[in-house]
Amino acid sequence: MDIFSNLAFGFEHALTLNNIWYCFIGVLLGTLIGVLPGLGPVATIAMLLPITFGLPPVTAMIMLAGIYYGAQYGGSTTAILVNLPGEPGSVVTAIDGHQLARKGKAGYALFTAAVGSFFAGTVATFLIAGFAPPLAAVALTFGAAEYFALMVLGLAAAVALAHGSIVKALAMVVLGLLLGTMGQDLYTGAPRFTFGSTEFADGIDFTALAMGVFGIGEIIRNLERTEVREPIRSKLRDLIPTREEFKAIIAPVLRGTGLGSMLGILPGGGAVLGSFASYSIEKKLSKNPVPFGKGAIEGVAGPESANNAGAQTSFIPMLTLGIPSNPVMALMIGALIIQGIVPGPNVITDKPDLFWGLITSMWVGNAMLLILNLPLIGIWVRLMTVPYNLLFPAIVAVCCIGVYSISNNPFDVYLMAIFGVIGYFLVKLDCEPAPLLLGFVIGKLLEEYLRRAMLLSRGDPLVFFQRPISATLLILAIIALLLVLLPSIRKKREEAFKE
Repeated sequence: MDIFSNLAFGFEHALTLNNIWYCFIGVLLGTLIGVLPGLGPVATIAMLLPITFGLPPVTAMIMLAGIYYGAQYGGSTTAILVNLPGEPGSVVTAIDGHQLARKGKAGYALFTAAVGSFFAGTVATFLIAGFAPPLAAVALTFGAAEYFALMVLGLAAAVALAHGSIVKALAMVVLGLLLGTMGQDLYTGAPRFTFGSTEFADGIDFTALAMGVFGIGEIIRNLERTEVREPIRSKLRDLIPTREEFKAIIAPVLRGTGLGSMLGILPGGGAVLGSFASYSIEKKLSKNPVPFGKGAIEGVAGPESANNAGAQTSFIPMLTLGIPSNPVMALMIGALIIQGIVPGPNVITDKPDLFWGLITSMWVGNAMLLILNLPLIGIWVRLMTVPYNLLFPAIVAVCCIGVYSISNNPFDVYLMAIFGVIGYFLVKLDCEPAPLLLGFVIGKLLEEYLRRAMLLSRGDPLVFFQRPISATLLILAIIALLLVLLPSIRKKREEAFKE
């Protein structure tokens, strides 16, 4: 009964008029971003972070979370109607979803994506409510050594699950850690890596880095794209499937939800990994795998459910351990820190309104997505026809205003522009920028717990291997890195990245 009383407490906060309104704004903006290919939730949340500074912490997190899972939902619309995924997790949906649309079954595919996403989101909400508190209770027993080892494992997993070259992924993590050390020393206050500039005395601004690498960098990349695709129209009356069609999607939705819920917790993009894994499983389990790639509804139901479930269960390590499992969760941690809240297991006890309000708002947001977005499909289709060269000046203006409004410092705007160019060239060099952001966010905490553990052990580095939990976590981190160094796995990673 404890879980239900906690959920009831959460609904008391999530269902206030103010929070419902900002949840609505979040899912609406998220869907819009998901529909417009090229932006994505990372860039959008980075751009909108300054808007949330004046909001209460609960309201701010509810809005940002709505943007995230709303974008996962909206990406399926473009994937099905235009064969242009708005989100990486919707790449798999486009394979069979667009083929169904070309056969006149766009409504069936869209209905399947909507129902699968809603069901997966509902299940994931209950999983977070059930598993997060016990995990946080265990984390409360952690000392400095355990937290350091946990963060090392998180970074190792991010490297292991990133795409492409492991060396480049590791280099991005190290670069993020180095950028995070700029500014004043944690204990002595001495300047570090400031190059004699007072502008770097407080370190690099998190929002400037995030907006630059993911916002401006994404805009520059999108300006290179010249393809134009004509969307397939779908009428509202075509959305309702027959009984036989509805029965065909039940099993894939259940399997996708379970798989996505498990993989979403993993660092490095478990939601995307879940959608690909779900498609492979559905194809192997099918009695007739021939329709896959030509319009199999299982190829929409499973991956969409896995994608949405994974997106929401990725909140578990962020809320309970303060460890981001993907770039969006890194931004969420940044938002919490800006609000004066230290991410980690203490959030449940110190800020129960935020923790349970955020969890229950996910169910409210998923219900809004289901009710609102199917009737609005016509509007989303029209938005896809807007030329990108008309959109990007407005996006750049929002980025500049947002980053300037944080500290009224023009230097941060220049810094954002520099990181935008860096982010563009990183992608051109096949260096995934997501591990960089994870390293930047975790860097200061990693250093703090390392130094605290060394102080408590009087400088003995063996303390990390003398404590059972920290030793286990570090061994797991080493195993994760060794596995991806195997020639067969490394070759598959690089081939998948090129594809």
